[in-house]
Amino acid sequence: MKRYLILFLLTFQGLMAQVQFEARVSKNTLGLNERLRIDFIMNVDGDNFEQPSFDGFKLVAGPSQQISQSWINGRSSFQKIYSYILQPERKGAVTIKQAAIEYNGQIYKTNPIKVTVTNAVAQERDPSDRPPGSGNELLNLVAEISKTNPYLNEPITVVYKLYFNNIGVTGFKELAKPKYNDFWNQNIDIKQLSIEEGNYQGQRCYYVILKKAILYPQKAGKLTIEPLSLDIGVQLPTNRRDMFGQMIITEDNKVVSAGAKTINVRPLPESTKPEGFTGAVGRLNFTVTPSKTTLKNGESLDLIVSAQGTGNMKLFTLPKPVVPNALEMYDPVHDEKVTTSLAGMSGRITDKYTIIPQYKGKYAIKPMQFSYFDLSSGTYKTITSKEIMVDVLDGPTPAEANTGSTAKNIAVKTEQFKNIKPKTILVGIAKNDFYGSDLYLGLLFAPFIIIPLIILAKKKKEAIDSDVTGNRIRMNNKLAKKYLSQAKKHLNNKEPFYIALEKAMHNFLKAKLHIETSEMSKDNIRELLLSRNANPETVQNFIALTENCEFARYAPASSASIQQDYDKAVLIISELEKQIV
Repeated sequence: MKRYLILFLLTFQGLMAQVQFEARVSKNTLGLNERLRIDFIMNVDGDNFEQPSFDGFKLVAGPSQQISQSWINGRSSFQKIYSYILQPERKGAVTIKQAAIEYNGQIYKTNPIKVTVTNAVAQERDPSDRPPGSGNELLNLVAEISKTNPYLNEPITVVYKLYFNNIGVTGFKELAKPKYNDFWNQNIDIKQLSIEEGNYQGQRCYYVILKKAILYPQKAGKLTIEPLSLDIGVQLPTNRRDMFGQMIITEDNKVVSAGAKTINVRPLPESTKPEGFTGAVGRLNFTVTPSKTTLKNGESLDLIVSAQGTGNMKLFTLPKPVVPNALEMYDPVHDEKVTTSLAGMSGRITDKYTIIPQYKGKYAIKPMQFSYFDLSSGTYKTITSKEIMVDVLDGPTPAEANTGSTAKNIAVKTEQFKNIKPKTILVGIAKNDFYGSDLYLGLLFAPFIIIPLIILAKKKKEAIDSDVTGNRIRMNNKLAKKYLSQAKKHLNNKEPFYIALEKAMHNFLKAKLHIETSEMSKDNIRELLLSRNANPETVQNFIALTENCEFARYAPASSASIQQDYDKAVLIISELEKQIV
C-alpha cells in the first residue's frame, strides 16, 4: 500500500511539474531613462492570458507574441512568450504584479517581480546601431495656417501634418493639445487617416493629416495658437542584420511639436461701421418673409427673419422687427441649420416671430436693416427689407373698442337698477354697534399692513424691471428648459433632437455664465466653469457632449444612443446647477 501511495505522489508531482509559467525581466535595476523588457513565458498553450496593470511604468511596446515548438529525441518542446517594453515613470521600488493564464480548467499565475528604478544613467549606444536622427530620416509636425492676418471673425484653418521619410510610424499620442484662446473653434472630423506623397523643405517625403480645425478670432491684435505636441512611436533601421540577412529594425519613441503660431488679427473698420451692426462677417443674404399678409380676426401670422450664406453664422444676432401696437408680437423661436467645414460655417439662421392682430385695419411693419462686413471687398454692406402691410379684415377697431365698452357698461348698469322702486319703506332691525367690532378693528389696521406690502411689491417690480442681466438669465433658463423638453419630443428624430439639445446647453451657459454666443469657445467655457467651482470631469463631459451635438446630426445614431445623450444632458446640467457658485 505504501508503495502505491509513493507511486501516486510521484506521478502527481510529475503532472504538476508539466506546466511552467514565469515572468522574466531584462534587469532588476535600471535608470529612469532606461527601458525594461519583461517576458511572460509558458511551456503550454495557455488560454485567456491576463497581463498585469504595469503600475509605475509606461507601456512603450507590446504585447508581442512568440511561439516555438521543437522535437528532440522523440520528445516535443513547446514555448509561448508574451513580451513588453516598459518605460519607468518614477523612481523607487516598483512591483510588477502577477500575470495569469488558464490551462485545462486551471489558473496559473506568475510570481510578482520587484524592480528598482534609479536616477537617469548615461547610456552607451551600440556602435553598429544607427544613431537616431542620423542619415536622411525625416519626422516633423507642422501646423499649416490658412491666413496669418485675418479680420476679426474671419475664418482661418489650422491643419496639422506629420511629415516623415525613411522611418516607420507605428502610432501617436497627444502630449499637449493646442489651446485656441480668444478663438471660437471647432475641430473638423477626420474619418480615416491616409498617407499622401508630398514635399517638405524641398525633400520628397510622405505626410499624414492628423488634425484639422476651423478658428474664428474674437479679439483684435496678436493672438497665439499654442503648440500641439505628440509622442510618436517609430521604427528605425540599423546597420545590423539578422541571420536571414534582413535589416534589423529598432522601435523607439520621439516627441515632436508643431510650435506656437502667432496670428495678427485686424479689427473691423470703425469709421464706416453701420448703426445696428452685430458682428456678422462673411458673404450673406437677408430676408424678411411673412407667412401671410391678410388675416381675419383671431388669426396669426409668422414673420420669418433669416440670414443665409457663408460666414460666422453662430456668432451674430439678427435684427428685431418693429410692429405697431395693434399687433401683438411674441418672442422668437431661433433655428440654426449650419454646417462647418474647412471653408468655414455656411447655412441659415432664422428667428420666427408669431404676430396676432388686436384690431381691424391696415398696419405697416417697418423695413428692417441687416449689416455685415464683406471680406471680399473689405467693406460693410447693408441689406434693407421691404415694408410689409398687414391687412386685418374684421374685428373691432380701436375707437369701437373704447366707445363700445363704455356703452355696454351703461346699458348693463341701467338693466341692473330697473327693478328698484323709487320709494322705500324702512323697517327697523336689531342694531349691533360697529365701533369696537372685529370688522372695525380690521379696517382700522389694514392700511398699516397693506401699504408697506404695496411699497415692497412696487420696489421689487422696479428692481426686476431694471435688472436687465437678471431678466436675460431668467429668459435663458426658460429657453434651456424649453429646448430640453423640445429635444425630448424628438427622441426618434435625430437631427432636430441634436439641434434642440445644443440650443438648450448654449442657453444654459448664457444663463449661468452671463456670456453671449460669440464668447462660447471651448477653452473659455472650460475656464469660466472651473472658475465657478464646477467639477473638472463634469465640465469635460459638458464640452464633449456639446461638440458631439454638431457631429451627431450627420453621423449614424440609434434610438438608444439618442436617449443616452438626452439622459446625459439632463444629468450634466443638473450637476452643474449644484456645482456652479
